[in-house]
Amino acid sequence: MFAYIGCFTTAHRKARGKGISVYHIDASSGPSNNWSLVEVFETIANPGYVALDSKQRFLYASHGDGDMVSAYAIDPQTRKLKFLNQQPSSGDNGPHLIVDPTDRYVVVANGPGIAVLPINTDGSLAPSTDAVVPPGKEGPYKREQGLGAHPHQVVFDPAGRFLVSPDKGVDATHIYRLDAASGKLVPNDPPFVKSRYGAGPRHLSFHPMRPFAYLVNELDSTVTTYQWDGVRGVLMPVHIVPNTPPTFTGDNTGAEIAVAPSGKFVYVSNRGHNSIATFAIDASDATLSPIGWEPTQGKKPRFFTLDPAGEKLYVANEDSDTIVAFRLDANSGKPIPTGLVIQTGSPSCIAFAS
Repeated sequence: MFAYIGCFTTAHRKARGKGISVYHIDASSGPSNNWSLVEVFETIANPGYVALDSKQRFLYASHGDGDMVSAYAIDPQTRKLKFLNQQPSSGDNGPHLIVDPTDRYVVVANGPGIAVLPINTDGSLAPSTDAVVPPGKEGPYKREQGLGAHPHQVVFDPAGRFLVSPDKGVDATHIYRLDAASGKLVPNDPPFVKSRYGAGPRHLSFHPMRPFAYLVNELDSTVTTYQWDGVRGVLMPVHIVPNTPPTFTGDNTGAEIAVAPSGKFVYVSNRGHNSIATFAIDASDATLSPIGWEPTQGKKPRFFTLDPAGEKLYVANEDSDTIVAFRLDANSGKPIPTGLVIQTGSPSCIAFAS
């Protein structure tokens, strides 16, 4: 297996990254030394989020504080990167992007909105076919919400019919259809679901087997459970819980969220408390109950992800320049440190390839 690590690189972000790092992962070598660096591929500034196409032939990056989306080919033998091209993102800050289920488009959260860029047959990107700024009134926090719309993620529902985008700027989660023929975004009816005022919805993860989704709210450090109507494309809120312990009185922002492949647990990262929160999913109504909080062994866990088998969890501690590995207990769901710590500058995203 290989890992592609996006990172922040600029002094403006007080970052220490150099580009996109490529690691080879040898599971047979044990937990303490199974990551080896293949290359650090220097890119345009702040390749903060990276995503692969379904065949793992190409990699795409959105760039924090930047107005471009970049495309790379992956060498099938060495797994090293080759720069293909870049295209304007129609925005000024790209926190997230995704390849659509047909591998025909890259969709990027571009700062003020969402843009769609076609993928050429050689993996390079064509100019955008659509760019939208969602409607909504800015939330109460001027520093984080003062500019209005700021979609922070774009994710397709399990059936690939709808594009869902949490927007921390206007306290709403937008829902679109992507017209495959034209590359245009069509607002759903209804076009969004509101969050609490000032919640700052950031990232959402769908349940792998049941019609539910879970949303981490960045600014008020909560997790909302939604029922998902996959026919109409409607999110219906049913439950909300804090993602920090009741005894924690410091500042915190929620960051990443993931549902275990078993469908039994939800994980959330906390920046401030610097932990991974583990929640159990109720077997009857899919609501959440806290199990515990595991320290991330670093500062500002902006991102984490599960390995493809769902057996390990890797945390990117942006301010500590580390990726820390945890084993997931199959019964309790709790993350257990493996002792593996990878040193890499200002990591902000991990994408795995077989």
